Amino acid sequence: MVQIPKDPAPPSPAPRPVPTSADVARLAGVSRATVSYVLNNTSAVRISEPTRLRVHEAAKELGYVPHAAARSLRAGHTRMVLMPAPDVPVGPLYSQFLSELQWALGRLDYTVVQYGSVGLHGDEAARAWAELRPVAVLVPGSDLGPEGVAVLKRSGARAVVTLGTERVEGAHALLMDHAGVGHSAGAHLYARGRRRIGVVMPEEPGLDVFSAPRLAGVRRALRGTDATVTELPLAYEEEAAARLAGHWRSLGMDAVFAYNDEYAMLLMRALQDEGVAVPEETAVIGADDLMLGRLLRPRLSTVHIELPAGRDLAELVDRAVREPGATPEAHEVLGARVVHRESS
Repeated sequence: MVQIPKDPAPPSPAPRPVPTSADVARLAGVSRATVSYVLNNTSAVRISEPTRLRVHEAAKELGYVPHAAARSLRAGHTRMVLMPAPDVPVGPLYSQFLSELQWALGRLDYTVVQYGSVGLHGDEAARAWAELRPVAVLVPGSDLGPEGVAVLKRSGARAVVTLGTERVEGAHALLMDHAGVGHSAGAHLYARGRRRIGVVMPEEPGLDVFSAPRLAGVRRALRGTDATVTELPLAYEEEAAARLAGHWRSLGMDAVFAYNDEYAMLLMRALQDEGVAVPEETAVIGADDLMLGRLLRPRLSTVHIELPAGRDLAELVDRAVREPGATPEAHEVLGARVVHRESS
């Protein structure tokens, strides 16, 4: 057998050295201190605009970026805002809110990091977050306890903000009144003459933190009236919606608050496929006011939810970071109003 000699592989080019602030200073013709002042946006030292421009151009040409860890050591904290990923499904409305918040924090020179803490909960998750030494933590849901807040603060977090239905000792709180969403839906259906009202309860794990208060809100709106409220467990699946629609008439419902627009669209299509007329036989209302709901026929009635502006929350975070010893604030941030369309 003839062995074909292999040409030796060409040597890999030597890796280029990582550019330093000293390299930027030499190229821009300034001191390293000036580079630091410019790239860290230090306002205490006045730097002329032409000098700033030279420094930024030199940094861009060299591919230099400041060392986050070194900058954190100098400042005594990072500029990282940690946002643990919600452990429940979130819809388009909440996703849009998070995007706006990240943009607003970026404008304030914070770096937003989303953290997936699958399998970690409560104070155990807080210890994992603390290892990253964030300057602030925005926690969705109500799983964090006072001990977790203390762990985060001991690790250097200047601000801990929770987004949920209850306050947590030591943390700033954005209180979301999901009962108000249900109350608005229930009051609307009753005003439209509906008396046998179903409330969809999603079977997806974790959504009960939202659905239970919404059900309580419907019950509160109808307390003392001649209306009845029936819980309707429903998985977010076409087959599950078809099964529910298949025995809908035996339930005697003349209206349904379907938790949100996505469940409302799922159920309304199943009802129509079963020959149940909407709204003549059954009125349907969702929540979130998604664009798709306006494209259905009949157009979907909904509860429009007002989430806080991302800019306002970013300013709260920034204020808390600058004043870590201030008394924790609490703000009610979830507004609700009915948008009446043809489905109800």
